[in-house]
Amino acid sequence: MLWSPQTLSIGAVVILASAVLVTGSTAQQHAAERQRMVEEIDAMLASGGGTRGVARLTPRVRAAMTEVPRHEFVPPEYRSAAYSNSPLPIGHGQTISQPLIVGLMTELLQLAKTDKVLEVGTGSGYQTAILSVLAGEVYTIEIVPELGKMARANLERLGYRNVSTKIGDGYQGWAEHAPFNAIIVTAAPDHVPLPLIAQLRSDGRMVIPLGGFYQELTLLAKHADGTTTTTIIAPVRFVPLIRE
Repeated sequence: MLWSPQTLSIGAVVILASAVLVTGSTAQQHAAERQRMVEEIDAMLASGGGTRGVARLTPRVRAAMTEVPRHEFVPPEYRSAAYSNSPLPIGHGQTISQPLIVGLMTELLQLAKTDKVLEVGTGSGYQTAILSVLAGEVYTIEIVPELGKMARANLERLGYRNVSTKIGDGYQGWAEHAPFNAIIVTAAPDHVPLPLIAQLRSDGRMVIPLGGFYQELTLLAKHADGTTTTTIIAPVRFVPLIRE
C-alpha cells in the first residue's frame, strides 16, 4: 500500500481525534468518581460516622473536593484507587489522607476566602490544593524533602498559585507569615505545639490529631484573650509528626 502526504495527514488527524476522545472520556470518568466520593463522604457524615460538629459538607467544601483531582496527587500505581475513601501510600512512610478526613478537617476550619492558612505536613499536596481553593493564602511545610519537592511540582503544574511551600520542621510553624486565621496539622504529635498556638490569630481555629497509637482529632479555638479551648471530634489514625 502506498502512503501519500494526504494519507499521512488524515492518519494524524484520526490519531489526534482519538487521543482527544480518550482524554475527554478519562476526565469525565474522574469527575464522576469525584462526585461519587463526595456523596459517600456526605452519607458517612450524615450517619454520624463517629464525628462531632459536622453533619455534612458545606457547598464550598463540597465544590472544592469535587473540583480538585485527587488522582494527580497519588503515585501512578495507586491512581485506580484515587477516589476510594481510603488513605493511600505516597512514599517515604507517608500517606495521603482518607477523603472523609480531608473533608472533615477542612470543614472544621470554617475557612473564608480571605483567610491565611498554615498547613503542617504537605504530603503530596492534595489537602493543600483543597485549602488553596477555599482560602486566600496557604503556607505549607513538609519535613521530608522528597515529598516537599513533589508537592511543589504538583501544585505548580496544576495551577494552585496562592500556595507557598517550605521544607522544614512544621512543629515550629512559619513565624514570618503569622498570624494565621487557621492551622491544619496532618500528622500526629502527642501535644499541641506551642509555636503553633502562638502563631494562631485570636478567634482562629486549629485542627490537629493528637496522641500516640490512639489518637483523637481535636479542634482548638483561640480566644481574644489568648486562652484556648479544645473539642475532641473523632478517633483517628495519622502518621506521627516528624521533627528535626
